Amino acid sequence: MRPDRSPLTEPRWPQTRTELDDWIRDHLTLSPTDRARLLTAIDVVFTRHQRLWQESKEEAIQALSTGFREKIARLRTELSARDATVSSISRYFEELVDDLTDRSHRDPKTRLMNFDWFMQQLESFLELEQRVRFSAIGLVDITRFKWYNDTLGHGLGDRVLEQVARLLREHARAQDVLAKEVSSSRRPDLHARFGGDEFCFLTPDLAGPAEARVIAERFRRSVEAYDWACLDERLAQQPVKADVGVVCLRMGPVADRRFISRRLALRLLEMADQLMYDAKAEGSIRAHVAAMRVENGELVADDETAARQAS
Repeated sequence: MRPDRSPLTEPRWPQTRTELDDWIRDHLTLSPTDRARLLTAIDVVFTRHQRLWQESKEEAIQALSTGFREKIARLRTELSARDATVSSISRYFEELVDDLTDRSHRDPKTRLMNFDWFMQQLESFLELEQRVRFSAIGLVDITRFKWYNDTLGHGLGDRVLEQVARLLREHARAQDVLAKEVSSSRRPDLHARFGGDEFCFLTPDLAGPAEARVIAERFRRSVEAYDWACLDERLAQQPVKADVGVVCLRMGPVADRRFISRRLALRLLEMADQLMYDAKAEGSIRAHVAAMRVENGELVADDETAARQAS
């Protein structure tokens, strides 16, 4: 049996043409003529394999180049046939990305923002906005929605949700209220599905609480005035109503909001939620609106603005 060799005892094989010549001279008993003939034969074999390897490499490169040229030719033909350009392709993918991003930020049933994305936008607004004096954060609940679902079916309940969402988009808008030119840099109104049958909205550029009340009442009345029987005749006996609570915030210096935007956003929604339940307890006859401002990092009643707007 051949004894095991340690890696340290393995022979060192020649790595170059000179080392091969020396190895043959040291290990093989050959005449100078035979040694020269052996080296010549080895050179012939090595040269042939090198040539074959080079040819194979060139053939592979040629095949790749040919395939690439064919693909480019086909692509050019397709682009020409469709009258497409590089810019149109770029625009297509940009629109695709925008669409996918938009879908990820929206509630699939109502097409309003989902609540997480709304909160991110609200926090950003509270943290950075310094161009507007007042904004309104509102919460909406569909009165007796559970009854519609349980009595008339979830299919009709879904259609009620979708129609209320449309009315919210159409009527909870500051642009229709303000008697001034709206700049292109103004933040848009935001509408979101809070969850279940509740919705929330932000109108970011108001003159004061009076405008917030106009917007809230306009939306509430649009829900009452809608011909719900066109969705289902049974709704004629039980028309849909909405309860609305709105906090009108005096924005004040951005420094007062910058480091508390998350807490401030949650507190504003909590207050709007309480106002909405107050409206529900009153019988859904009017929207409830409160004027607030930030003082020492907390929300406090803005009685001065409320009094001035009421006078």
